[in-house]
Formats: sequence, structure tokens, C-alpha cells
Amino acid sequence: MGDVESPAYVPGHGLLKGRTAVITAAAGAGIGGATARRFLEEGARVLISDAHARRLKEYEGELAGEFEGVDSLPCDVTDERQVRALFDTAVEVHGRLDIVVNNAGLGGTSTLVDMTDEQWSRVLDVTLGGTFRCVRAALRIFRESRSEGSGGPGGVIVNNASVVGWRAQAGQAHYAAAKAGVMALTRSAAIEAAEYGVRVNAVSPSLAMHPHLVKVTTPELLAELTAREAFGRYAEPWEIANVIVFLASGYSSYLTGEVVSASSQHP
Repeated sequence: MGDVESPAYVPGHGLLKGRTAVITAAAGAGIGGATARRFLEEGARVLISDAHARRLKEYEGELAGEFEGVDSLPCDVTDERQVRALFDTAVEVHGRLDIVVNNAGLGGTSTLVDMTDEQWSRVLDVTLGGTFRCVRAALRIFRESRSEGSGGPGGVIVNNASVVGWRAQAGQAHYAAAKAGVMALTRSAAIEAAEYGVRVNAVSPSLAMHPHLVKVTTPELLAELTAREAFGRYAEPWEIANVIVFLASGYSSYLTGEVVSASSQHP
């Protein structure tokens, strides 16, 4: 097994210039925050969202100090009214919607025999139900834009799945079921969205390190998961964000209904 240092950060190349994106669970830490930064570096305008209003506002301020075209709106993706407000705001503020990154998800560790209904339902509602609500809201806007003949490149939806949706991992039955559902939702949505010129894909990370992961995962499990990776290290959040940029950009114009593994852990 290799043991490779993280590569150098890749500069932006204007791949998303003039595009407007909504990114959920983007309050700074992890893949969502890294994706917001990468999108801005690639020339996009972004509306970032998160259920944690304070952290979201702080991260908006941080990004606004470096980039133009960033706004924020708190949103709990389990609340349909808040989801509708998020997408309506994107259109009101920026005049259009081009890209949606559904990053919101909720994990947790519990053996199935001891898992409560509340634990199961909560993880499924945030991770799968939240993705469904956001995909539905985006497709309604894209459908309307298509019927109005607004022109321009078609919309793009990128969902965040996980290799746990493919592989077995003890204590993760609820999360694995939710992420497998995200994969299936992605494939089905892609077929329906093609009518509107919209592409729907997913990225499937394995282990992307961020501060909150350390708080909810034991050092032993982190070491075990890291050892499984081909490079002998976890992914930097921006490395996953780079895959999302690719899926959102014109470089993937014929790709839809795919789940792209950003890990060596694909079964």
C-alpha cells in the first residue's frame, strides 16, 4: 500500500464562469464548504446553505472577504418549506439556477439490533429525504426554465453519496441504506431530468477528513478506514470538491445517472 502526501492545491480555471449554484451543508467544514470555495474559484456565483445558521454566516463572511457572488440562507433539508425558500431565493437573487450540489447528510454509529426507530428515521430523512426534496425543487425550476426557453447550458445536479452505499460496514446500516438510496435516486432522477436537458450524477467519497468527523469517530476506526485506502491517507475535502466541479462543468456534458467513486473502495 502506498503512503502518499496530499497533492498541491489545484488553482481554478474558470470552469463554472457565469453559473449559479446552490450548495447544501456548506457551513465551512468538510466537502460542502470546500465545494463552495472551489466553485467560487471556478467563477461561479454560490448560494450556500446549512442547518447551522451561525457557522453558515461566519463562512459566508469568510468567503465574501475573498470572492464576489456569495450569499447564504439557512435551510433544514427535512423541512419542505425551507427547501422551497432556498431555491426560490437562488432564482430571486441571481436570476437563474444552474447547478445544485446536495451535500447534506447525517451519519452516526449504532448496531442494528440496538438502533432506535428515531435514529433510523432521522438519518434517512436528512440524508435521503433531504436529497429528494432538493432534487425535486431543482427539477421544478429547471422544468420551468426549459418551458420558457431561457436557453443556455442545461442544469446540473450533483448528489453526495458514499462508498458505504456499496460496501458493508458494521454500525452503519441506516447511513448505508440512505446513501444506497441516494445512488438509486440519482439514477432514476437522471432519466426523468434528461427531458429538461438536465444532468444528475453523484460523487461517492470514502474518507474525507474534517474537524466534525474527528468528533464523532473513534481514532481506532479512523485508523482502520485510512489503512483501507490505496494511498494510505484520507482525502482532503477539496479533492472531493474537484470531482464535483468536474461533474458540474461542461467537461462531463454527456455524463448522467452515474455514481463516480472518489476512492479505491469501490467494490
